[in-house]
Amino acid sequence: MNDVVESGRRLRFRRCGRLPYADGLALQAQLVTQRQQRSIPDTVLLVEHPPVITFGRNARREHLLLPVEEIRSRGIDVFESGRGGDVTCHGPGQAVVYPILDLSPDRRDVHRYVRDLEEVMIRSCADFGVTAHRKPKMTGAWVGDGKVGAIGVHIARWVTSHGLAFNVSNDLALFSFIVPCGITGKRVTSLAEILGWSPPLDEVFQLLGRHLTTLFGRDVTFLADPPLQRLAP
Repeated sequence: MNDVVESGRRLRFRRCGRLPYADGLALQAQLVTQRQQRSIPDTVLLVEHPPVITFGRNARREHLLLPVEEIRSRGIDVFESGRGGDVTCHGPGQAVVYPILDLSPDRRDVHRYVRDLEEVMIRSCADFGVTAHRKPKMTGAWVGDGKVGAIGVHIARWVTSHGLAFNVSNDLALFSFIVPCGITGKRVTSLAEILGWSPPLDEVFQLLGRHLTTLFGRDVTFLADPPLQRLAP
């Protein structure tokens, strides 16, 4: 057994660039198995996706407002997903974070884990002078009545997958094809819309990664991609 892996302190970041959603699912499945076998340390994937609409385990089909064939004819993929939640969108300019974390032994609390992911986005908003908050009985990060970040997770044998999607400069028009997260009467927003300018996505990934590291009390001892070296302590 690898003592470094079992130390519980390592958090490995992997910048995946723009990754097709199907490839992201396959990569997560591989890493989850490896983490369950304790052959890798906790790993966080930092991803952009091409335009895609995904259905969570609790999604209702009527929350897709156009036929699937028409959606796909516009160059937008549609996928079933093993995560929790309803329907959402991903696209270029959105910071997607997939933590593959073993919550054992001391963080076996799904509610706490979701709140921690919300806190990561709330703190990242604050770095840009934006006050974000939670909404009772809803997940995600909100600025006023606009949802700036969504959460959908899956946990198997206390190893996490899927995660958060933080709207930075992505095209919000994609959300017009769905009822985002199955919530009516609320809108989706982004940092770019709120600020009036578009923060660099790499900078946002840095902030999300730093806050995740802090909240989970970890040390960054291996980073898979040189652009993330600023995360190292």
